[in-house]
Amino acid sequence: MMNPRHCLLLAVALLGFAPLQAQETDSLKQASEKKFTVHIHGTIRGKFEYQPAIDQARFQVRNARFSLSGNVTPIVGYKAEIDLSDEGAIKMLDAYVRLAMLQRQQHQLDFTIGQMRVPFTIDAHRSPHEQYFANRSFIAKQVGNVRDVGATLGYTFDTGAVPITLQGGLFNGSGLTNQKDFWTGPFNYSVKAQALFAERVNLTLSLQKTCPEAVDIMMYDIGTYYENDRWHIEAEYLRKNYGNNAFDGVNAIDAFACYDLPLPKVFRKISFLARYDYMSDHSTGIAGPDGLLMVDDPARHRITGGLTFSLGLPFQADIRLNYESYFYNEGVSPAISEQDKIVLEFMARF
Repeated sequence: MMNPRHCLLLAVALLGFAPLQAQETDSLKQASEKKFTVHIHGTIRGKFEYQPAIDQARFQVRNARFSLSGNVTPIVGYKAEIDLSDEGAIKMLDAYVRLAMLQRQQHQLDFTIGQMRVPFTIDAHRSPHEQYFANRSFIAKQVGNVRDVGATLGYTFDTGAVPITLQGGLFNGSGLTNQKDFWTGPFNYSVKAQALFAERVNLTLSLQKTCPEAVDIMMYDIGTYYENDRWHIEAEYLRKNYGNNAFDGVNAIDAFACYDLPLPKVFRKISFLARYDYMSDHSTGIAGPDGLLMVDDPARHRITGGLTFSLGLPFQADIRLNYESYFYNEGVSPAISEQDKIVLEFMARF
């Protein structure tokens, strides 16, 4: 049986240990809270467009995107993004979890699973607030624009002079809305490699296999850009081939230049932009009533000139003024929204 003296010593020890235990618990709780982060972002784009050929105009909310992203632990991240007005429709865009499998100096390996933008091309991978023009290029909108559900691995390393990023993934091919009862044998895949030379010149190579219906489609893309404090000059070429010669191969080109002029008052800068893009006859890969692939977007050239007035940091609060001039083959009837137009856009990113 413990004597009174021992009981007294034990009581004193417990009383002394209790505050230490509480402090340790509080420290662990605070450390855990620091690991969890939430970032809220949004992009609003309001437009006014006028088409001289039909002498008509319209107002449009092109995007009203909101996203939550951050980390639940130092190595587990997440993102959920929804667009409340993607050309008038509500769309769930990104919804994924990311695991940092390796985080060392000059080396990073990530695993991502969920719904995301497929790693492919330069321009199609830009978010709306990162775009240089009010309307996307043909590569970014018609030819190489793919979001899907799947999993990717991304590896970034620095050779000492040239940082390199490699990405590859497998995807359902179901798109964003057809997941519940969708099962597949062969998955779609995409591979993308990026290298940055002298912190100025980017070279991007990528390929992607899709199968919208019964025809396999292979796409190959090469793009490069040069960037300094004033200039951004970019060129990209995409080739799209259809299996079994179901449709003629598609060629798409996007080339543009942007020059930034800093300003002392009101506007942070004004950007002068010029773009040429082209797309040959294009099919989405969905067969028509006769079972054959048909032309969904006719061949066209486009020249775009523009001014961008930046009210805040780059791609944070911009006023974009563009004029687009389209050129079609003889006899083609262009879609109502794919004609010469003047576009005035206000973009805010928060």
